[in-house]
Amino acid sequence: MGGADLFDEFPDLTRTADTLLGYPIRTLCLDDPDGRLDDTRYTQPALYVVNALSYYRKLRETGVVPDFVAGHSLGEFNALLAAEAFDFETGLRLVRRRGELMFRSGGGAMAAVLNASEKEVRAVLAEAGLDAVDLANFNTPSQIVISGRAEDLKAAQPLFQAGTHLFVPLKTSGAFHSRYMEQARVEFAGFLAETAISELRIPVVSNVTARPYENHQVRELMARQIVSAVRWSDTVEFLLGYAGMEFEEIGHGRVLANMVKKIRRELPDIGKNAAAAAANSEIHPYGKVSEKTPESPAGPAVDRPERSAGEKVRIWNERHPVGTRVCSTAGDYGQLETATEAIILFGHRPAVYVHGYRGYFDLDELKPVG
Repeated sequence: MGGADLFDEFPDLTRTADTLLGYPIRTLCLDDPDGRLDDTRYTQPALYVVNALSYYRKLRETGVVPDFVAGHSLGEFNALLAAEAFDFETGLRLVRRRGELMFRSGGGAMAAVLNASEKEVRAVLAEAGLDAVDLANFNTPSQIVISGRAEDLKAAQPLFQAGTHLFVPLKTSGAFHSRYMEQARVEFAGFLAETAISELRIPVVSNVTARPYENHQVRELMARQIVSAVRWSDTVEFLLGYAGMEFEEIGHGRVLANMVKKIRRELPDIGKNAAAAAANSEIHPYGKVSEKTPESPAGPAVDRPERSAGEKVRIWNERHPVGTRVCSTAGDYGQLETATEAIILFGHRPAVYVHGYRGYFDLDELKPVG
């Protein structure tokens, strides 16, 4: 999970976390000797601490307070921390309790369905009579996470492995963000009732509503989030409604930054200007969007002859088998490798799914290497 220098930079907060949790957070995050990071009781506190220290470092370095904050699932607690709804220790107590309760409601499973809209996913589940499966995360318009009993997700898997759909089981310890977390929601609501919550100093966009919290809603929405879908795509679309909005991911990795870029490309109603800005931007390690130079780190843009999407897909698959090493001409994404054959997304977009990015890239943005 990383964060070695963060623990050194914030020794007092690290000691606070160690005392509250009863184990060394540094050891868990950096070494995980007992293999606990797959257990949500440990995953949630670890993520919270690393995200919090990363935010404090950024604040110390820049002094810039964001105009809005948002987080994906557990990350929403860090967004609320940034908005000063509670202090570091109180937030960690909440996250520890949340993890314990969600673990006790475990036993289910989750999976990502790729290259399928919400409407398509609901239709497939309904036709198969799998009404006990919930839609848990709306990550992008074409990436939906489903959640439910393990046997129901096993039954759903072959249904989403036909045509252009992909089914990716997720390594989780429960059916999070689903009806199966109801008991956890009830108990967490009781815990929240005894926790002091301050008025928000920065607008926090809720996972549940994809709109900013109102102060009287904070406890209710924090509890409801456990059983509600994470409306991340709607959240990003809402924020893009503000002119000049830039996104910066704080914490470990670039998963959300990559999602933002995909959302900007996939949502048709964002408008041509937003789509053009997304196509001419790169996301830096913290997720900040900035204009790229005419020559990206991967080299100058390559002029390609005008071909239909079908022709581009056909030529790509003839020349480049699954497992081809590629680099992006749209930004510095490091080492990538194709995971599928090229397909046509949304009826017009030639694309291929790649490892190292965990999403689709337009064929026009990729260049084989090696």
